Amino acid sequence: MTPMAASRVIITQPYLQSIPSETVPSPFFSLNLNLKSYSKRYRNIGIHASIRSHKENDLNDKTNPLQIPNTPSDHSSSTHVISKDLLSLPRPLSSTLLSDTISDGSRLRVAYQGVPGAYSESAARKAYPNCEAVPCDQFDTAFEAVEKWLVDRAVLPIENSLGGSIHRNYDLLLRHNLQIVGELKFAVHHCLMANDGVKLEDLNRVLSHPQALAQCENTLTKLGLVREAVDDTAGAAKHIAFHKIRDAGAVASSAAAKIYGLNILAEDIQDDSDNITRFLILAREPIIPGTDRPFKTSIVFSLEEGPGVLFMALAVFALRQINLTKIESRPLRKQPLRVSDDNNNVKYFDYFFYVDFEASMADQSAQNALRHLKEFATFLRVLGSYPLDTSS
Repeated sequence: MTPMAASRVIITQPYLQSIPSETVPSPFFSLNLNLKSYSKRYRNIGIHASIRSHKENDLNDKTNPLQIPNTPSDHSSSTHVISKDLLSLPRPLSSTLLSDTISDGSRLRVAYQGVPGAYSESAARKAYPNCEAVPCDQFDTAFEAVEKWLVDRAVLPIENSLGGSIHRNYDLLLRHNLQIVGELKFAVHHCLMANDGVKLEDLNRVLSHPQALAQCENTLTKLGLVREAVDDTAGAAKHIAFHKIRDAGAVASSAAAKIYGLNILAEDIQDDSDNITRFLILAREPIIPGTDRPFKTSIVFSLEEGPGVLFMALAVFALRQINLTKIESRPLRKQPLRVSDDNNNVKYFDYFFYVDFEASMADQSAQNALRHLKEFATFLRVLGSYPLDTSS
């Protein structure tokens, strides 16, 4: 047997407990993973409230900031009121604004990605009803805002029951040193909206986030609308309202329609009524895990390449009757390709594996599972142990 590479384990302070040795039975069992991926192609246009000053190696979304036109004095009174209200909305934080933002500490500040009216804002207010919701132009900005003590929490989407995982946030969980302190399931209800006086038959195209467009694919196809992907749903509604576009609508929330003065042409246009987005609640410090209620733990690890290594990693949980609720693989950014040892020079990806399991890090079985896993994992980090959202 060839020696394994040295393991690197990162487990935050509340999870540093002595893990006793154990003898684990090894019953025969099989795992059947049926992981599907879906890809869709859209015509992309960019809408940003502001531009980041820094560049990420894996981002290439250079876009111009959304320009808000001045409101002429001869506009109708209703249009003037809408524009005035929009101009009073909080401007989303960007990386260039982080250093100039100061919290007065009066109440909990919670960051979300998007502009007012975004589903993420509604999720943040559901998690913390009395919070000050702080919009951020990018997911990266929300992470940075928590790290720099400008906000207390961030509420960010991680997966949707129809559209799948938000891969960007999985990568950012590893890049930033924040802790998952909670999760939230939020029911998404999409609406098709347009400016006042615009009818359904007047529309040629529709703007929204790619996930929202994918979730309404059948409805939009029947309507014969060209889909144009933008950064977020509420941003699409804001763009339609500010530019007074007459041939395009937006897919967004009813809250966005109210904020930006748009008329709802159709409600609940998603293809599946069971449209749930799971959000993670992030903080600088972890919470102390308990056993008084159901808990979930999220980890990320990497493995040496070899037959059955992933099977062995998953077996450490199955042998202890620990239920896995999510497994996600992401390629290592710094070394995405490797040459195998055979003579064919076959290239393959090295991966990080993100796993959620139903157990608290206060449970000895969970501690023993991670002790077992680190025997052959080359990297292991606990992202958080937090109460399970049991709401329907």
